[in-house]
Amino acid sequence: MNLQLKNIVLSLADFALEIDVVLTGQATAIFGHSGAGKTSLLELIAGLRRPKSAVIALDDQLFNDTSRGVSLRPRDRQIGYVPQDLVLFPHFTARKNILYGAKPNTSSGLAFDFEHVVKILELESLLGRSIAELSGGEKRRVALARALVSKPKLLLLDEPLSNLDEPLKARILPYLARIREEFRVPMLYVTHDEREGVGWCEEAFEMSRGKIVQRAPKTAS
Repeated sequence: MNLQLKNIVLSLADFALEIDVVLTGQATAIFGHSGAGKTSLLELIAGLRRPKSAVIALDDQLFNDTSRGVSLRPRDRQIGYVPQDLVLFPHFTARKNILYGAKPNTSSGLAFDFEHVVKILELESLLGRSIAELSGGEKRRVALARALVSKPKLLLLDEPLSNLDEPLKARILPYLARIREEFRVPMLYVTHDEREGVGWCEEAFEMSRGKIVQRAPKTAS
């Protein structure tokens, strides 16, 4: 992955998001306390916020360049975004929630097909159940599956393990590592807990009050 986040300025309530960095890991973690601006950065990359200035590009695809008036619509960015609240439809089954994000078969091959994604995330037995019947960890796997069947070129994960107890986190983390290895889609993983990301992501950055303040050493192979 080569994700350029250059000359980014976005005014927030108490401070400004000011980022100038290039992310190169297949899986990159950004950690920091609540309110550091992590979610705002993801929303900016996804096209859900309009920056004062920014150049945002993934490899050779330009998402934003405010100096040239370039700003791709969210649906044109081919980004799979899993927000903190998951945004699952409670009146849909797990199957319908996953298929809601599905894209037609394209040159991306079979890796992102519904059946393959469901198998990798071990969701076969849950497909007919309503969202209300699922546990917190199961809902997160459904949200991940919905993002993957959209055939994304970039996956943004915002606190995917929030509000889960430690044993459940330990069961979900291997699925994230499996996604990294199986789908080879670049991932940007946001968390308030440094331990969650540094162990399995290829690079990690600490964020505080809208700025990248520290780069953690590479620990994943």
